[in-house]
Amino acid sequence: MLGKKTGGESGTTLIATNCEISGDVHFSDHLLVNGTIKGDIHAQDGSKAVVTISEKGRVKGDIRVPNVIVNGKVFGDIHSDKHIELAAKAEIKGNVYYNLIEMVMGSRVDGSLVHVKTGKAGSVKEAVQANRTAAVTPVKTSIA
Repeated sequence: MLGKKTGGESGTTLIATNCEISGDVHFSDHLLVNGTIKGDIHAQDGSKAVVTISEKGRVKGDIRVPNVIVNGKVFGDIHSDKHIELAAKAEIKGNVYYNLIEMVMGSRVDGSLVHVKTGKAGSVKEAVQANRTAAVTPVKTSIA
């Protein structure tokens, strides 16, 4: 039926190449970033959200999303309690907190890679706190 919405609908939010957003972005399904976001990206608690940063996409802020795919540039920390995929042109200038990670040849991380155990509430926050209090030397990681 036209115009009738159901609670189970899903969709993709697109930040187009010619678009720049200043401010935090909150979403619950799929966010595709081809443009620029100057602010943090947050997924709704308990969602199976996915954020995809395309080759032309830029994020200047922290990302807190269960599933993250990066092929562009991120200037900030990434927090994921499920899965992170760093594609060939991914450039991260910040720490990556992950449960599962895939890094393709060519991807780069200028920061720390911190493993976060799954199934434990607050485990990302605990890992962040542990990383801040530990004397960790930043690691510049590049797969080439």
